[in-house]
Amino acid sequence: MFATARAPPPALRPLRRDRRTITSAAAAFHNRRPHPPVAVASKSDTAPGIPGGPKDPARSAAKVLDDTEVPPRGVRDYIERSRELVRPDGGPPRWFSPLECGDRGKGSPLLLFLPGIDGVGFGLIRHQERLGKIFDIWCLHIPVMDRTPFEGLVEYAERTVKSEKSRLQGRPIYLVGESIGACIALSVAARNPGIDLILILANPGTSFSKSQLQAFSTFLDAVPEPLHVTIPYFLRVLTGGSLRFASAYAGSDLSFEESIQSLSESFMDMLPHLSFLVDILPKESFLWKLKLLRSASFFVNSRLHAVRAQTLILASGSDELLPSREEAERLSRALPNCRIRHFKDYGHTIFLEGGIDLVTIIKGAGFYRRSRQIDYVSDYLIPTRYEFEKVIEEYRLINFAANPVMLSTLGNGKIVNGLAGIPAEGPVVLVGYHMLLGLELGPLVGRLLSERGIHLRGIAHPFMFNKTSEQLMLDSSSFDGHRILGAVPVSAANFYKLLSRNSFVLLYPGGAREALHKKGEQYKLFWPEQSEFVRMAWRFGATIVPFGVIGEDDIFELLYDYDDLVKLPFYDALNKRINEDAVRLRSDFTGEVGNQDLYPPGLIPKIPGRFYFLFGKPIATRGREDLRDREKARRLYLHVKSEVENCLAYLKEKREKDPYRNILPRLLYQATHGFTAEVPTFEL
Repeated sequence: MFATARAPPPALRPLRRDRRTITSAAAAFHNRRPHPPVAVASKSDTAPGIPGGPKDPARSAAKVLDDTEVPPRGVRDYIERSRELVRPDGGPPRWFSPLECGDRGKGSPLLLFLPGIDGVGFGLIRHQERLGKIFDIWCLHIPVMDRTPFEGLVEYAERTVKSEKSRLQGRPIYLVGESIGACIALSVAARNPGIDLILILANPGTSFSKSQLQAFSTFLDAVPEPLHVTIPYFLRVLTGGSLRFASAYAGSDLSFEESIQSLSESFMDMLPHLSFLVDILPKESFLWKLKLLRSASFFVNSRLHAVRAQTLILASGSDELLPSREEAERLSRALPNCRIRHFKDYGHTIFLEGGIDLVTIIKGAGFYRRSRQIDYVSDYLIPTRYEFEKVIEEYRLINFAANPVMLSTLGNGKIVNGLAGIPAEGPVVLVGYHMLLGLELGPLVGRLLSERGIHLRGIAHPFMFNKTSEQLMLDSSSFDGHRILGAVPVSAANFYKLLSRNSFVLLYPGGAREALHKKGEQYKLFWPEQSEFVRMAWRFGATIVPFGVIGEDDIFELLYDYDDLVKLPFYDALNKRINEDAVRLRSDFTGEVGNQDLYPPGLIPKIPGRFYFLFGKPIATRGREDLRDREKARRLYLHVKSEVENCLAYLKEKREKDPYRNILPRLLYQATHGFTAEVPTFEL
């Protein structure tokens, strides 16, 4: 199919790429030299429109959400797409590119997919349509009867990397691999430390010596062909002991009964295709792949010290082939620039399982860039409707328990219920008070996006982007949601770039000192003396909106703070990791502003009260030539600070008159008026 000069079948059409046209499949793979890959076509359903009512986030925020919808795919699609590729043709390993991956953006980096033990190359079938919009995707196909040794596969991938490096003009090259493919990626990175590579490795095969496969390969060698156990064993490994593969694409709106029916029907549809597994891994090929995995593991482990590439490891907690969770931790310690994302309930072939979206993982981990260094503004990819809802879902309990009240101020100074006072056009800088642990962030970002179609980009502490910080968290993906919604590390450059793009920027001058305040310091501002943001806002004619938010003291009581923790003898080591090894801000400032020690506060929950937001009167800077003067800018800065304090004072006074401040009367109101009814508050 690939090696002959005949016209390729319908599923393999030439692809015009970078002014070069592949006229035949044979031309693309001649002498195994790296060339642009043959394009593989597939069926593609038309994405339906986005449903939703008046307050549907996707409808209200159509301009700030990615409305891409991808047809659900799974193992059945993988099998159907792979049938033509597994026919023995005597050809060597080769690259191909699915046609649905052709509509990528300008300047997209190259992504080379290195398959796992199957070798087909369609392991990204569930992800390739979305990936194809932000990457130039090439997939490696290793024919069933091919016996290229591991070193040969590494050299082939390496030649491609080197040949494409000059064409990419400073863009990184992504190597995405699973099991054996992950070993190829690590080997290429070890041999080429000077090339800008980004590795995304799913359940790497580097732990072969510690896996069941070590003993299984010896047992399989003694089993006669009629009793070959590849099919049931591989199916069990493929499904991870569950039917998750048959599920629809994550984010579907099926009911429980419909989901069960869909699972049943999908699994029954898969049964006629199980013979396909024999074509992928007959006994002879399966034994060869196990030997290949053994040599790959030995080859890579002896060279891990040379890997300097940025690496993200995806580790399955229910991998029945390899001890992937433990191996991920080992590799993280061995590789200097490595991060981990754990997936507790997923099996070995994680890319084929429902509920996994590789693009979302890459975005959340902060691993997408188009140049040598990540630009958190220009490299940012707006969230999809599903990603937005998934992140906001994490705040569902806060939204339910605190039932936020949001008030805003119109241009004439009138306070109104809702967000009508927020300007519709950017650039806008929202400047306010940071509640304990940033409890206000979810309700604030969610309501602005869903009700006003405003995508708020937060200026965040570098702690949220630091590898050391991730290792301190119980879940390494704790901050992924913030990155997906557009948070950027605090810096003048990032602030400048956001304003230059007319963005809505969320800024907390009090920073971590407010978000991790001590006992008795709630609603106290810790702003620096310098007018840090005013002159930058004036430069772009940005509107400044001061705001206050209260309610933390109605949700939690601060049991112990930083001053209490440092008195404990065992806390010294943890304090050093948090506040010395991690990134610090304003370390050169004096007073409380420079005292931004991070710590895990001890909290006691209360019977929930309510959150209250008040956005003050917008302050225009466009045309304010007087702000060129630093003293005038400082006065405006102090005015903004005073307005935030006024908002806090107003809310603290007015909440005393709210009959629904406590959750119990709110529940009673909703029980009689419907649980979707908006609960009233104090009179304005």
